Amino acid sequence: MRFTVLTLFPDMITQTLSHSIIGRAVREGLIGLNTVDIRDFTENKHRQADDYPYGGGCGMVMKPEPVYRAYKHVTEQSELMPRVLFMTPRGRRFDQAFARELSGERSVVILCGHYEGIDERVMELIQPECVSVGDYVLTGGEIPAITVIDAVARLIPGVLKNEGSSTDESFTDGLLEYPQYTRPAEFMGLKVPEILLSGDHGRVNEWRRQKALEITKDYRPDMLEKDSDE
Repeated sequence: MRFTVLTLFPDMITQTLSHSIIGRAVREGLIGLNTVDIRDFTENKHRQADDYPYGGGCGMVMKPEPVYRAYKHVTEQSELMPRVLFMTPRGRRFDQAFARELSGERSVVILCGHYEGIDERVMELIQPECVSVGDYVLTGGEIPAITVIDAVARLIPGVLKNEGSSTDESFTDGLLEYPQYTRPAEFMGLKVPEILLSGDHGRVNEWRRQKALEITKDYRPDMLEKDSDE
């Protein structure tokens, strides 16, 4: 699977995703990661990719020409039409189910806005899928893009060395994850629950399921309400 990110700040993407599990997956060729600097598609010596908004207002708006040229450059070089996402608060909420859906794609292009956004005419021409990582405002689309790539990439076979890791965690079965413990068995007077030391995998699984239900009820009761509604 290949991710391509159209951005004004490619180093934000490459430097962040060069570490840990995702960085190793890129180095091993399990996923592809490419960044395209939108400024490379400007036509002025200052590589200016933004301008003042028509109608007045605070901030700057990304110009349509370089964004569209960057998009055409990527899609015209692709063997198949990639799935194109635009990170924006107006979009579909990104969640684990959406991540699983995207993990089945061969190529995903993510367009990152910045400043006050992108000239709306580009949206009309490209017609990307709008995706939101939450109801808050960030400086640009780079951090949301990193979030999407991280969540999707770990679902690609081979990225996680333990294949069970992607199925035995929060949101996978509609619950938050159960508590985790490691050595030592006692720390500052606090002991690991005896059942986890018992070796009885059936009882351990029952305990974990019960704790997952309790944690979800305490921290995210809306998740349980959603399941009952469905």
